[in-house]
Amino acid sequence: MSPKRKLQIDIVIPIFNEAGVVEQTHAQVCVVTDSLPYNFKFIYVDDGSRDGTVDTLRKIVDADPRISLLQLSRNFGHQAALTAGMDASRGDVVITMDGDGQHPPEMIPHMIKLIEQGYDIVQTQRMDEAQPASFKKWTSNLFYRLLNVISGTQVVPGTADFRALTRPVVDALKSMPEYHRFLRGMVSWIGYSAVILPYHPADRISGVSKYSLGKMFRLAMDAIFSFSLVPLYIGLGMGGLLFCLAAVEMVYVLSFWLTGRTSNLAPGWSSLMFMILIVGGMLMALLGFIGVYVGYIFQEVKHRPIYLIKGEKPNDGK
Repeated sequence: MSPKRKLQIDIVIPIFNEAGVVEQTHAQVCVVTDSLPYNFKFIYVDDGSRDGTVDTLRKIVDADPRISLLQLSRNFGHQAALTAGMDASRGDVVITMDGDGQHPPEMIPHMIKLIEQGYDIVQTQRMDEAQPASFKKWTSNLFYRLLNVISGTQVVPGTADFRALTRPVVDALKSMPEYHRFLRGMVSWIGYSAVILPYHPADRISGVSKYSLGKMFRLAMDAIFSFSLVPLYIGLGMGGLLFCLAAVEMVYVLSFWLTGRTSNLAPGWSSLMFMILIVGGMLMALLGFIGVYVGYIFQEVKHRPIYLIKGEKPNDGK
């Protein structure tokens, strides 16, 4: 980052079915960036949209030579789309944000200022205490607490994929080609100097969130099974507990034989079935955990690409 030239800043924005929204998002971002003394480029990544998003993006690209468009062959997911944008970036600083308007562009000057102060990562944190409690908010807080307990990587609750990264950080993320990606955890794991920047989310410009309950669950599973072996240790702990209970039961039964009270031993069908069910349930849970890890390994060793680019429209500045 030479002081003799302006910083080159790439803004990566993944898009999925945001026709009628993306043009407003771009206009809002340009209002902020046009007033800043830096060279900006925009990388929009269409994540397999099925509405008129691609046509709108092409019009925006034609009207603004600073914009590049990457069109993925299908919907690979938000994390894959972000990865595609970062892989295509060449700037000194890369800012990632969503295209629905909830990440306020007004935070961009503050993020750049912190980067210039020497931080490698400016991670935003969503502040919405004034919002009423919801199922999504409750489960999100529970997830971050669980992840921070079972993994060696600490992820600040409320963080989002709205962040600024220096080129060394982006290159470090590019060197981690894992298939199941949880970028919030990966950014924390690499250990570069970071600062938290709180922000208050804006309302969506239009439409509804594309992060369904199923997608959030899959992201949570990617995070837990990619950053922790605790589920396997839980299975091992349950096996140890059963072993201890079996030892206690053995001592208890032997005490009847040693004291000549074998007549008091009555066959216990219910207790036997209870133990069988407990053992069987724990074994099934442990096998399930192992199966998930094996499945993740299977998908990793195939070395399939994280995303596939169907079409690309670079800007004239490249």
